[in-house]
Amino acid sequence: MTIKLYWYPKCGTCRKAKKWLEEHQLSFEEIHIVESPPTKEELAAMYKMSGIELKKFFNTSGQKYRELGVKEKMNTATEEELLALLASDGMLIKRPLLTDGHKVTVGFNEVQFEQTWK
Repeated sequence: MTIKLYWYPKCGTCRKAKKWLEEHQLSFEEIHIVESPPTKEELAAMYKMSGIELKKFFNTSGQKYRELGVKEKMNTATEEELLALLASDGMLIKRPLLTDGHKVTVGFNEVQFEQTWK
């Protein structure tokens, strides 16, 4: 099982997640979330698989999120529109985003990682 780690190298939380994966000797593929963001289809599949609310996939503390007024769009936009928006810019996606094709985690929480990836 290879985990896809969508990350941003300058992000401290992403670096913590990468370090955790390395310490637990898990095989993973690094994908730069800005240079190669997941497609709308990949995001849709991850969202359905995760059981997580779609709004949790957004990087709500990011500059892009505020610039584009995403918070205001959240209640009126359709799922399709939100997925297209997420796929349009890797900086809108909460990171790190991990998937192995069966499981998904958004953000880094050590307890969650222990339960999901060990």
